[in-house]
Amino acid sequence: MRRGIHWGAALVAVATIFTTVSAVPGAAEPRHGYAADIRYTEYGIPHITAKDFGGLGYGYGYAAATDNVCLLAKMYVTVNAQRSRYFGADTPSDFDYGPARTNLDSDLYFQQVNDSRIVDHLVAQQAPVGPRREVRDIIRGYAAGYNRFVREGRITDPACRGAEWVRPISEKDVYRHFYAVFTYAGAAQAMDSIATAAPATAATPAAAAAPADAVAKVREALEGRDMGSNAIAVGSDGTANGRGLLLGNPHFPWQGGRRFWQSQLTVPGRLDVSGGSLLGLPLVQIGFNKDVAWSHTVSTAATFGFYQVNLVPGDPTSYLVDGKAEKMTSRTVRVRVQDGTVERTLYSTRYGPVLADLFGIPGTGWTTTTAFAIRDANRDNLRGLNTWFGFGQARDTKGITDVLRGTQGVPWVNTIATDRSGHALFSDIQVVPHVTDELAATCSTPLGQQIFPAEGIPVLDGTRAECAWGTDRDAAVPGIFGPKRLPLLNRADYVENSNDSAWLSNPHQPITNYPRIVGDIGTQRGPRTRMGITAIEEGLGSFTRQAMQNLLFADRSWSGEQAAAAAAQLCASFPNGQAPTSSGGTVPVGNACTALSGWDRTMTVDSRGGLLFEQFWLKAGGTQGLWLVPFDPADPVATPNTLDTANPAVAQALGDAIAELRAAGVDPAAPLGENHYVVRNGTRIPVHGGNGAQGVLNAIQATWDPAAGDVEVVHGSSHIQAVSFTGGQCPDAATLLTYSQSANPSSAHFADQTALFSDSRWVRSRFCEKDIMAAPGLKVVRLRG
Repeated sequence: MRRGIHWGAALVAVATIFTTVSAVPGAAEPRHGYAADIRYTEYGIPHITAKDFGGLGYGYGYAAATDNVCLLAKMYVTVNAQRSRYFGADTPSDFDYGPARTNLDSDLYFQQVNDSRIVDHLVAQQAPVGPRREVRDIIRGYAAGYNRFVREGRITDPACRGAEWVRPISEKDVYRHFYAVFTYAGAAQAMDSIATAAPATAATPAAAAAPADAVAKVREALEGRDMGSNAIAVGSDGTANGRGLLLGNPHFPWQGGRRFWQSQLTVPGRLDVSGGSLLGLPLVQIGFNKDVAWSHTVSTAATFGFYQVNLVPGDPTSYLVDGKAEKMTSRTVRVRVQDGTVERTLYSTRYGPVLADLFGIPGTGWTTTTAFAIRDANRDNLRGLNTWFGFGQARDTKGITDVLRGTQGVPWVNTIATDRSGHALFSDIQVVPHVTDELAATCSTPLGQQIFPAEGIPVLDGTRAECAWGTDRDAAVPGIFGPKRLPLLNRADYVENSNDSAWLSNPHQPITNYPRIVGDIGTQRGPRTRMGITAIEEGLGSFTRQAMQNLLFADRSWSGEQAAAAAAQLCASFPNGQAPTSSGGTVPVGNACTALSGWDRTMTVDSRGGLLFEQFWLKAGGTQGLWLVPFDPADPVATPNTLDTANPAVAQALGDAIAELRAAGVDPAAPLGENHYVVRNGTRIPVHGGNGAQGVLNAIQATWDPAAGDVEVVHGSSHIQAVSFTGGQCPDAATLLTYSQSANPSSAHFADQTALFSDSRWVRSRFCEKDIMAAPGLKVVRLRG
């Protein structure tokens, strides 16, 4: 397989195509004076330039709609609570912005948000609570650019061509989308419970003691968020040239509205930033400019919490605080469906919306005596718009830190950054409920006493006003921790994060001074963290941009390096070549043992034996007593270790994996790419990478088909960037959007970068003017309104 940057044919003559798109007098498109130039380089990456921020948003909106109008239009249908109207009330909803079981539940949830007018209230605020002027201009221009494309009527994507639900949008729609993203990890995770909550109509028994499996139910509920990431920032002591180097590797869905889209955004003298944005968010969320590069990883910090309230006897919609009755607020929510209107009355306490139950945990339903409510710390957050705009203008990691402290708008992610001077920054300055360990100790309910130590999610006593969230003086808004209480680390060697807590961002300087709600301390690290630290330490002092790319696409399996040899020996020891299964039967091992012993411990497309180990590890990885050597906080990277092959569950997991591959007709020794792939326009594209449980940094979660193997990627590596700073003004950067720029199967950029990903190749990032103008086949669209 070829590796390295794909530079295009070196001797191909540059053919620049100019297109001017102007508003026609009398056409449906209104005149507004916006103007932008969109220059497309290889793989359909737009470099958008305008003389002002309104024009910048205009160009972004037009270009984004050109590539993904159907995904964007459906997103606006969702946040405007119109899915039932267009797609059917009882139809299963997609999970783009929360786990609603049906379109009706999704609509009821979003309609109650819209009816509350919280988004309108936040937009009306002055910065930094509300959007700064430049951001308002970008969003206003974005809506106009999107509408321009829709009104032109040149939609070719069969997913929405001619669909009634593809309509012009307003600025409010864009802000509603931002709000949906910001609250995705909080209140939206309970959208079904919010939408279906209703007071008890008959006497119900009091809640039982907290069930033993409460923590497991919370973990199961939150595992469906499909979000993760790796990020590595190497400083001056770790790179070959003594300057900063960044790897950004977010793991997000490959389909739907939470896809990334690449662009460069330039207003000369004001902003020049390149990177990836979540669809419809016209600011670079993960990217770089000429001086600084940054990425995000999903944080362990809980951004929400629950309150349990006692109800007034005989009145299930009133509750007690300090012995005094307080009426719930109610709102009749109306949602249009295909054959009429559905109405539902939803309730809220001083803490937040009332729930039907808390993640399905027994005893947490709304009874005649108790109820639970959810409070989301991001419920008053549009500040993240200002955060990402500020990142684009930052000049170093100190500037990044200043933006984080000044806006405190990052909703549920860590920030990892580096700069041309060689500073490496880890920060978990974001939105975190002000629940101190002392408050949790004083105010946790019996259920909270289980959940908070394990998951950091508070369940507090709502009957006492003293149990309200606190506030720090330096906090951006009431109810959250201020920046001084949140993790921050600056290093000259490196920092990294792979979705574990801040504790081991650098093992040479563990971070320990933060409250439990932010994350745990001194606990076992995940396999991606252990793999990342190991690989970084091996290359420290000699890192280049290419070396960082190779680190990611080496596709090493930490779990494989630790356990595959023992698993192969276990396999070879089975009597009569028959492996036990969890059903009580056996299965012939065939060539599975030799496949495991010969496996190179990677998940490249040529790797043989990797798929068998992955299926085995997905079944065995959570086994109690998996390791003979337990975790030691004094040696957190090397422990736990030594697979316990005498554990019957380990043997059964291996037998189940062998049986699963046999039933699917998959040869355990076949190259991974033969059975680990996606199909685009009828072409099978092999996919490398492995499940995060294996400790593969290039994390790929695939869809297992019992008859065909792993046939589609659910989520995983998405917008990847490797950015190295040099002595010049042009960063040495390479990027890759694994699923490509467009979801439109008729687009030339529907799967072109997916093919590159399959071949472990990257795209040269053209940041400076000379590089943009030198792009083969440069296409320029001059957009005039």
